[in-house]
Amino acid sequence: MSLRSIPTPTEGAAPAAPAPGPLKRAGRVVVALIASFLAFPVAAIMLGAYLPAIPKAGVIGPVLGGQYPFHMAVIALLGVGLGDLARRSGLVRWGRTVTVVTALSSVGALTVGGIQFAAARQAGTEVSFGQVFSGLGYPDTTPDTTTAYAGPDGTPLKADIYLPRRTSGRPAGKAPAIVLAHAGGFHTFDKGDLRGTGRWLADHGVAVVAVDYRLAAPGRPTWDEAPQDLVSALGWVQQNAEQYGLDSSRISLGGMSAGGTLAMNAAYRLQAGTIRPSAGAVPRPPASVVGFYPGTDVTRMWKDDTGGSREAAELFTGGTPQQYPERYREVSPTTAIRSGLPRTLLVVGDRDRSARPRTVTDFAAALRAQGVDARVEKLPFAEHAFDDAYGSLTSQTSRRILLDFLI
Repeated sequence: MSLRSIPTPTEGAAPAAPAPGPLKRAGRVVVALIASFLAFPVAAIMLGAYLPAIPKAGVIGPVLGGQYPFHMAVIALLGVGLGDLARRSGLVRWGRTVTVVTALSSVGALTVGGIQFAAARQAGTEVSFGQVFSGLGYPDTTPDTTTAYAGPDGTPLKADIYLPRRTSGRPAGKAPAIVLAHAGGFHTFDKGDLRGTGRWLADHGVAVVAVDYRLAAPGRPTWDEAPQDLVSALGWVQQNAEQYGLDSSRISLGGMSAGGTLAMNAAYRLQAGTIRPSAGAVPRPPASVVGFYPGTDVTRMWKDDTGGSREAAELFTGGTPQQYPERYREVSPTTAIRSGLPRTLLVVGDRDRSARPRTVTDFAAALRAQGVDARVEKLPFAEHAFDDAYGSLTSQTSRRILLDFLI
């Protein structure tokens, strides 16, 4: 065989792939960067949802991961696709890392959603996944009417009233009702924050009277005003029950966060005869009491100093527990625990850093020890104010629990 017939080392081999041009190189880096931008924040959020003790991630994780698990899963799955695209375009290690991280995040998010869905179904909730994806905030709805229920100090305190609509499918009898106080650390927000819950309950047969109360401000504490305002609101609803088609024997008092603290404090002290309304005659105690993620002890709120709770306690009382121990005791629901109190519903998220689940369950246990019918519902992967996202599974579940308690 001649030397001329011996093949060279490269003869017959596949041609080498051409090196990517600058635009292609830039494109794959952009894809990888976008995938990373999606991957690592979502991973931190989901890690925080599972491990709330982790600094920073444990604060935001239960909020975003707990209220929006399916949104997190969609974002993570998009990151999976982009990570795989980066891997196939030549950034193998980078793309593989992003793909694994986002895949794990999507599994974690879907697991949260699955657990919350199971809890919702166990509570009898008719889950709407349309609301899950569209109800990110409060719905755009309005009350049937707004009126003033009292005017202490010459300032009108108003109430938004949501009434059940009489239909052929609903009995024509008088409706149960609940007076609801809004959240806001005793010093912010208003009754409009309750519009979603108000309209939903009314559409399901329970009237809602969402009320404003006097808010604290620097140099103007309202520890001796806001609870009395709720007593006035309860009395006004009882007196006007006939006008609005309400069952005067089934009017409850409740609230969210600080509003729940005020509602429990007002109801329990009213039962004991140790509080008077800011206007009008002393009403009958409410049929029942509701506290969504409430503060049960204002002194504990001050000591824990979580999410602005110390500032809220000081604005509300006018100072510290050392300065005004009697004020702190008077406005704390724990002080009013005794036999004969109205049946009570407490709803809290198992990730709540402000109204800690253990504190709420201990409070309920103390009520039950006095013979009070007290019920606690803990919602999985839920933080404080879990009903801010109106369509979330935790929000849908909490509304169902509240409705079943009031009907």
